[in-house]
Amino acid sequence: METTEEKTRVDVRVEELRGMPLVMEVVGGVGRTLGLTLLWGLEIVRDSYFRLLDRFNVRPRHKRASAFPPGQPKKQRTTPAR
Repeated sequence: METTEEKTRVDVRVEELRGMPLVMEVVGGVGRTLGLTLLWGLEIVRDSYFRLLDRFNVRPRHKRASAFPPGQPKKQRTTPAR
């Protein structure tokens, strides 16, 4: 189904950054770059660690992990409706 409405024209103006806004944009870009570099570095370390475990033939534990702690669950107290 086609629409018969015409799209309104939008004027785009590019303003030069000067002074403090320019500095803030550059600092933000450098910060993002350093953050991604840190994440990539941590991923390299993680991959190296798991490769080392594979090389030493360390297998994962056989006992299944559970999200719930062992033992009887605590009794839930209900609060009366107000």
